[in-house]
Amino acid sequence: MVDTVRDVDVIIHAAALKQVPTCEYFPREAAMTNVIGADVLVRAVHAAGAHVDAVVGVSTDKACKPVSVMGMTKALMERIFVAANVGGRRTRFVCVRYGNVIGSRGSVFPLFESQVARGGPVTVTTPEMTRFLLTIDQAVDVIFAVIATGRPGEIYVPRAPAARVLDVARALIDDRPIPITFIGIRPGEKLHELMVSEDERHRTRRRNGYFAIAPLLPELTGHGDGHGKGNENGHDGDDEARVLDSEYSSAHVTLDLEQVKTLLGRVGVLDA
Repeated sequence: MVDTVRDVDVIIHAAALKQVPTCEYFPREAAMTNVIGADVLVRAVHAAGAHVDAVVGVSTDKACKPVSVMGMTKALMERIFVAANVGGRRTRFVCVRYGNVIGSRGSVFPLFESQVARGGPVTVTTPEMTRFLLTIDQAVDVIFAVIATGRPGEIYVPRAPAARVLDVARALIDDRPIPITFIGIRPGEKLHELMVSEDERHRTRRRNGYFAIAPLLPELTGHGDGHGKGNENGHDGDDEARVLDSEYSSAHVTLDLEQVKTLLGRVGVLDA
């Protein structure tokens, strides 16, 4: 693997076992992919030398205060990437953390769409369950942002809307006579997701429209080695010292049913 990464400038690490219930039944496989796989990549980059400028780990809101195997293994992936920066290496290891990407493999949208196409029922866990929703473009943009301005060990989080999963189902059903069945929370799932925890909010800054979570390790804070150079004023796009008064949770719903329909129409999931 060392030869594979030797002449690469940027690496985006998106390999993962990411389906929550599957990871609960196969925790060893989840750990091998999400944890050991990340460590293998870090070791290969370190062995390849200083040519690689940035390595981006794609994480998930489930890694924030994790309760599932998937979340725990992705949280460890984040920590492996953070620790990989210790020692003053030139390569920046950074992460992005976000919620459900509309239409991505493993998201709820293909499931709901197939259930609607069959005439139902559409299966929803509980009426209260909420999730962050991102478009594919937003998911890609945050990766570009952390490559451009992220400092070693930082985690970039997009400012994403949150909605009830029930409203997502209702939007996809629209006016069709299709029933909704509540099946309860599946193994490893949360009622609400977090993208920034209560503990992390004290280390979180706003930068160029994103939340940037600083690493815990003191060796990585406040260094000036030129990584993640800021704007011409030298402030790295940071808007203010503290930007969150509480954890960043999908429980703070920002989209109602009509707004969910508008969002899905804009990305082509529904007819606008």
